[in-house]
Amino acid sequence: MAAQALAAPPQARQSAAQGIALYAGGVFLLCIMDAMIKWLSAGYPIAQIVFFRASIGLIPTLVLLYRPPGLQALRTRRVGAHLLRGLVGVIGTFGFFWAFAMMPLADAYAIGFAAPMFITALSVPILGEKVGLRRWLAVLVGFAGVLIMIRPGGEGSGFGGGSAIALLATAAYALSMVMVRLYSRTETNASLIFYATMVIVVVAGVQMPFVWVTPTWPDAGLLAVLGLLGGIGAIMMAQAYRVATPSIVVPFEYTGMIWGVGLGFMLWGDVPDLWIWVGSAIVVASGLYILHRETRSRSPNGESGVPAS
Repeated sequence: MAAQALAAPPQARQSAAQGIALYAGGVFLLCIMDAMIKWLSAGYPIAQIVFFRASIGLIPTLVLLYRPPGLQALRTRRVGAHLLRGLVGVIGTFGFFWAFAMMPLADAYAIGFAAPMFITALSVPILGEKVGLRRWLAVLVGFAGVLIMIRPGGEGSGFGGGSAIALLATAAYALSMVMVRLYSRTETNASLIFYATMVIVVVAGVQMPFVWVTPTWPDAGLLAVLGLLGGIGAIMMAQAYRVATPSIVVPFEYTGMIWGVGLGFMLWGDVPDLWIWVGSAIVVASGLYILHRETRSRSPNGESGVPAS
């Protein structure tokens, strides 16, 4: 691996390093945002936090629209598709925010790592992709890891502490990503981000007259900052895909576990138990294997063009 890296052209190595830095940096910003969400959830309704996250998070996206093609990037004839993806995004966003409020960050992240398994399973009926036996086995192994973490019905079961909500949010996030793959054939990245976020803003916004809690000035600052961190972090991760291949950058998604454990311990004294570590290790290994097989199946240099299993 090291020899291959040294043999790569300087420009390729630079792009890989830039992509890794962008992706890992984006993950870090989103972890800081999640810690702020958990902190603020003790005194503010989830809907209000979601509203600030979505509305202020739009600012970085709107800044990008000053670049060509500008507002033309938002033109679309698939309003219904954007609305549907936005509603799925509502489930995922509210679900994760509730999970952060109810359980340690690291536990929620560990369950969230199951997203590649959901994406693989959903890509078959929605995208018509072919998934071979080995990837299906990896999906099953990954879900076994999830069951180890949440231990449904067992002593210390996490289902009552937000695990079920985290799992639902993970499934919604995976469905949203599959919809991005489907709609990106005709829609721009800017439109996919903008309209889905606007749906979340509207759904959270209509709840404001009923749940609003006037924030203190320090908390108002945190609400604004978490929105900006979310918007900037998402853009950094999207830009990472432009300068490097997913197989290079996506594994750095799992650095979130490091930040989640660190922030959880420093702010709330949370320490993941043994089953979280064991289950998350299985889920991460399964996710990396799925990424490896999918990368091979999409590579023009794959084995005789046969989809990887």
